[in-house]
Amino acid sequence: MSYQCPLCQHELRFANNQYRCENNHQFDNAKEGYVNLMPAHHKRSKNPGDNKEMMQARRAFLEAGHYQPMQQQVANYCQHYLTEENTQLLDIGCGEGYYTSEIQNKLSNVNATIYGLDIAKIAVKYAAKRYPNCQFTVASSHRLPFSDKSLHGVVRIYAPCKGEELHRTIKEGGYLFTVTPASHHLYEFRQAVYDDIRLHNETPENIEGFVVVEEKKLTYDMTLTGEEALHLLDMTPFAWKLDNEYKAKLKAKDTFSCKADFMIRVYQKTH
Repeated sequence: MSYQCPLCQHELRFANNQYRCENNHQFDNAKEGYVNLMPAHHKRSKNPGDNKEMMQARRAFLEAGHYQPMQQQVANYCQHYLTEENTQLLDIGCGEGYYTSEIQNKLSNVNATIYGLDIAKIAVKYAAKRYPNCQFTVASSHRLPFSDKSLHGVVRIYAPCKGEELHRTIKEGGYLFTVTPASHHLYEFRQAVYDDIRLHNETPENIEGFVVVEEKKLTYDMTLTGEEALHLLDMTPFAWKLDNEYKAKLKAKDTFSCKADFMIRVYQKTH
């Protein structure tokens, strides 16, 4: 399987280090090993997605292992459900590849091809350079550059994506793996932002053509250094709501206790 042209939706064929469709739209493969399938007129800003500082904060936090239990649960679900030889899986909102690479490791026995997609070029560039066994692209999650019914599975960790695109690209009987915040996820940051705290809704998302076949609530306490807590904060929308004084006090802490609370679900495409 190859990519689909984001301009005319015809198949892209790879030759001479570039992707080209029958209408002669061309997309060069970058030296780091990724392809940019995000046409300029599809962008809402010059450099959409996370910036370099946000990417580095997320990378530092994830590499410290605080979200590893969730990473392992998602990868294990992929391994359990995706058993077909030559499986094709897409990780939407892959960032710098922390989850993508672990899923690739778990699916290596079925000769899987793992794709990572993100709107942030800086993150994809880093991911492609570090994880050459995965295929990375800069593209919009609302216009997936994959043909109809071409994917056995899609992973969506917090990332937005239109239900219609998931239905279009996932094969009949294929799987969607999602991670969303459970009720008390990062409750301590919510306390700092809101006077009246509303807990996250744990109701499963209704996605046309899919049913939930398994779900797990994963909850555990994290003990972070002040710097790790600041990295975590910078990964979230709360970073825009808390001032520099709060961030300085947070970074100066010896330890910061915070709750991780995830809803992990497996959907199957039924029609």
